[in-house]
Amino acid sequence: MTTCVPSLLFHVIALQEEAPPVPSATTLLQYIKQGGFVGFVLILLSIIAVSLIVAHFIVVRRSRLAPPDVVEGLARYLREGDTEGAARFAAAPENESFIARVFGSALLRCARSSLGLLELRTALEEAGQREADRLYRQSDLIGLIAALGPMLGLLGTVFGMIGAFGSISSLEGAARSSELARFMSLALINTAQGLAVAIPCTAAFSLFRRRIDSATSDVAQLAEDLAGLATAPVPAARPAPRPQPPMPRPPAAQASRPTAP
Repeated sequence: MTTCVPSLLFHVIALQEEAPPVPSATTLLQYIKQGGFVGFVLILLSIIAVSLIVAHFIVVRRSRLAPPDVVEGLARYLREGDTEGAARFAAAPENESFIARVFGSALLRCARSSLGLLELRTALEEAGQREADRLYRQSDLIGLIAALGPMLGLLGTVFGMIGAFGSISSLEGAARSSELARFMSLALINTAQGLAVAIPCTAAFSLFRRRIDSATSDVAQLAEDLAGLATAPVPAARPAPRPQPPMPRPPAAQASRPTAP
């Protein structure tokens, strides 16, 4: 019994020494490095996409497109019929906003037109369309990244497949298996990276289009209300009442007593 125990321990130690080492898990940074040049390009595009997404959520808000103080200032000038003052107020740098640019452009066009304020609504519609196009162009870059992601991933996949077939034709034995596995890993990693960039960007592009439509619709309603103030007739000032002359006081009655007959 005592002689079997050392023999058993010796066999266990030998099996542990012969057992292959357990491979460590691959980290995300190692996957990025394995992606090669195309993988680094996709990482750069993903950073740009995140920056654009954050900027969109900051800019495309109703409180940013039509600040309440700017709307109230325009309404005050238009209610008084002072279109020149409203145009100066909209052009002020501290009032820079979507609705200020729209109204400033529309009022400037009306001032140069022979129709005057009769052309205000048409000018507001055209100026609003131009400003909305600016917002759409900012989101178009996210759509471009969403389209480029799968294409770059496919390009990396092609590079990996070219390298894999090249290793099959030029190498033999264990070296061929190692190179084949490395190039296949490169191909699949690039494909995954391209999809990881394209899927969120595609969802963000669709969401941003809806947000821009909703925000511009709200601002258009505010512009319509302000246009109604601009085209409404200014109430004429009431003349001051004339002072009434003082009423003549009746003469004092003389007290007289009837005389006796």
